[in-house]
Amino acid sequence: MPVALLAAILSLAAPAPASPSDDLPVVEVIADDTPIDRSCRLRIAPGRVIADVAGDGVVKIVAPGVVVEFEEGSVLAGASPEVDPDRLAGVGIVVRDARDVTLRNLSIRGFKVGLLATRADGLRVEGAQVADVFRLRLRSTPAAEDASDWLWPHDNDAGEWRTRYGAGLCIERSRGVTLRDVVVRRAQNGIILDRVDDSFVYDNDCSFLSGWGLAMWRSSRNLVSRNAFDFCVRGHSEGVYNRGQDSAGILAFEQCRENAFIENSATHGGDGFFGFAGREALGQKPPLEPATDPVGRGCDDNLLLGNDFSFASAHGIEMTFSRRNRFVGNRLVGNGICGIWAGYSVDSLVVGNHFERNGQLAYGLERGAVNIEHGSRTRIERNAFLDNRCAIHLWWDDDKDLLATPGVAALGGGRVDDTLIVGNTFALSPDLRMKAPGGGDDRIIGVHLRDGPGGEHVKGTIIANDNKVDGLDEPRGVFLVATEGITVDDHAPESPTPAIDAAPLGRRSPVGARARLAGRGNIVVGPWGPWDHVAPMILPHRVTGQRHVYVVHGATIEEVDVSCDARWSIANGDGLPHRVVVTAWTDREQAAVPYAIRIAAGGESLDATGVLLNATWECAAFSWSADPRADIEKWHAERQLIPQAAVTVRAVDFPFGHGGPRDLPAFKDQGRKAPGPDRFGLVCVSTMELPAGRWRFTTLSDDGVRVTATWATAAGVQTRSLIDHWTWHGPTTDTAVLELDQPHAVTVRVEYFELDGYATLRLDIAPE
Repeated sequence: MPVALLAAILSLAAPAPASPSDDLPVVEVIADDTPIDRSCRLRIAPGRVIADVAGDGVVKIVAPGVVVEFEEGSVLAGASPEVDPDRLAGVGIVVRDARDVTLRNLSIRGFKVGLLATRADGLRVEGAQVADVFRLRLRSTPAAEDASDWLWPHDNDAGEWRTRYGAGLCIERSRGVTLRDVVVRRAQNGIILDRVDDSFVYDNDCSFLSGWGLAMWRSSRNLVSRNAFDFCVRGHSEGVYNRGQDSAGILAFEQCRENAFIENSATHGGDGFFGFAGREALGQKPPLEPATDPVGRGCDDNLLLGNDFSFASAHGIEMTFSRRNRFVGNRLVGNGICGIWAGYSVDSLVVGNHFERNGQLAYGLERGAVNIEHGSRTRIERNAFLDNRCAIHLWWDDDKDLLATPGVAALGGGRVDDTLIVGNTFALSPDLRMKAPGGGDDRIIGVHLRDGPGGEHVKGTIIANDNKVDGLDEPRGVFLVATEGITVDDHAPESPTPAIDAAPLGRRSPVGARARLAGRGNIVVGPWGPWDHVAPMILPHRVTGQRHVYVVHGATIEEVDVSCDARWSIANGDGLPHRVVVTAWTDREQAAVPYAIRIAAGGESLDATGVLLNATWECAAFSWSADPRADIEKWHAERQLIPQAAVTVRAVDFPFGHGGPRDLPAFKDQGRKAPGPDRFGLVCVSTMELPAGRWRFTTLSDDGVRVTATWATAAGVQTRSLIDHWTWHGPTTDTAVLELDQPHAVTVRVEYFELDGYATLRLDIAPE
C-alpha cells in the first residue's frame, strides 16, 4: 500500500468506543419485518424467537444516519437452540441503501447471516456478539477426510459465499465501513467483505470457525488490524491428513488490492492467509465489466506486517498470481506444508519474517518456509530460518495449462528470474542435526533451486555472501541444492530495501494471546467445526462394527448413561482426552443395535447416538495375478483355484498400511495362506437385520472397492450396487445411501483389490 494512501486511511480512523446512549427511545422487537427509521434502542424479550420468514431480515434499517443499539440482555434469535446449524436460515438485521448507520452492542443468534449490509457507505458496527449461526455439517472424521467438505471460494459475484455458507456479518458494495469489537463463534464464516473499499476492520475476534474468519472479495484499500482469526479450519486430523479444504483465517480472492493487514493473529487455520488473484484475473472467465481488462491484475500491492500465521494445516500464507505484495515481520511457525506459498508471483518482498519448523507434513514439491513456483523478481531479505524442511524452494516446471492462461502471460510468462536472497539467517538446531534425513529431497536444505526439463528457466539468482548459515552442512543438511546448469551470483545488492511506513489500528494485542494453544495438535475438528478449547467436546474416534469409541476433549468424564442394548466403559487417563467405549450385547447377533449415550463431563451434558452392528463377517483374502480391472470374471475364477485365508471378523476394518493381510492380527492363524503386501484381494460377506430407514454406507479404500446389498421382498430378490470405485487410487472415501421401507435381512458383500504400495479397507454402516 502506498505510504500516502495508508496515511490518508489512518487519518479517517474511528475514535475510541462510544458508551451506550441512555437517551435513545426504546423500540421493542416482537415480530418479523420490523422497520427502523430513527435512532433507537432495541429491546427483545428473553427467550423470544423470531424467524425471518422471507429471508429479507427481521430488523430492517431503512433510514440513513441512524444510531441503533441493543438494550443490555436483548438477543435477536432466529431459531431455537435445538435446530441443527445447517438448517438455519434468514437474516437477523438488514441495512440496505442507508448511509452512515451506526450499530452498537448487537447480539444475534440462529440465522444464516447475522447482519447483512448492502450499499451502506459509512456503516459503523461498534460491538457485536454473533454466535450459533449457519455452518455445514462436516463429513470428514478423525480417521479419514471426506472430499465433499472442500469449500469453493472461486465464485462470489452473485453472493455465493453468504448464500452457500452463511456469515456472522456480510457487508456488500460499501465504502468507509468500520467494524470493531465484533466477536463471532460457532459459525462457518465470521466477516464477509464483498466489494468493500477504504474501510477499517480492527479489534475483532472471529475464531474457532469452520470456514473463514475474514473473507474479502474484490475489496481494496482496507486496513485490517489487530484482529484474532484463529482456528478457522476444517479438513485436519493431526498425523492423518492436513488438507485445510480451503478454509483460512483471512481469505482474499479476486483482485483484492492495496490492503494492509497489520498485527493480526490467524493461527491454526486451513491457511493462515489465503490470497488468490482470481479466475477473472487469470483470464479463465470473462470480465464482470466488459469495458475493463482485469487480466493480470491480481491481489496486488498488499502489505502483511507483523502478523502471526502459524500452525496452519497447509500454508501460513498463500498468495498466488499476484504482484508487489510485501510480507514483513510476520511469524510463521509449524505450518504443515509451508510458511509462504507464492506461486506465479512477481516483485514479492519477503523481509524480516521468522520461519520455524515449517513443512513437517508437506507433500509434493511444496515444503518448508518460502516456496515459490514460477516467481520472478523476489526479494528475500533479513529473515530468520530455523529447522524448516527447506528454507527457500524456488522452481520452474512445465504447467502447460496455467502457462497458457492470459493472466500468466500478463505476469511475465511464469519465469523464475532475478531472485535476491540477502542478509538472512539459516539455522538447524543441534538436536535436529542428528535426526535430519541424509539424502535426496528429504535433506534439510537451505536453498533449493529446481529447473524444469531442458533448463534455462531459472536465471539471475543472487545469494549474497552476507547470509549466515549454521548447522546446514553435509551429510545431515546442505545449504544450496540446485539443478545442474543453474548459476548463482553472490554480489551484494545495489538497491536498498523499500521502506515500510505503516502503523496498526486498535487497542487489542491478539498476537501471542493464545500461546497456550501452540502447535497443530491443538486443532481438533468435529462435525460442526473446530473445538474452542473451552466447552467440553465429544468426538467419535473409531466407530466401526460392534465397537464405537468416543473421545471427550476438555474435561474428565464424570458419569455415563447408555440407553438400549449396549455396554460401555470409561478410559480416564492421566491426561486429556478421555474415552468412552460402547459395545453391543452379544445376545443380539447379526442385528443393528441403536444406542444413545449421555456423558456428564466438566459440568456439561454431552450426547452421542449411533448404531452398533453386532454382526460377523466372513472374509477371504487371496493373492492374484489376473488384473481385476481388466477381467473381473478371471479374477474371481482365479481366487477359487488358490488357497484362501478365511477368517471371521466383527468389522470390515483392515488398516494394511504398507503390509498385507498376513501382517494383521485377524489373519495371524492363517500362516502363509494369508497374502503379503501388494496384489491381493479380499471378499467379505455378512447378513444383518436392518430396520426401516436410510442407511449410509461409507468406505475408505486404497485401492479398488465394490459394495452390494441384497434382500428379499414379496416382489422377489433385490440387489443394489451401492459403491463401485474399482480403480487404482489413494485413500479415498466413498458413500452411498440404502433406503429400506421396512425391516429386512440384508446381505452385504464387499469386494476389494490392492495393487501396490499403501493399502487400507474400511466399511462403516450407519443410519443417516
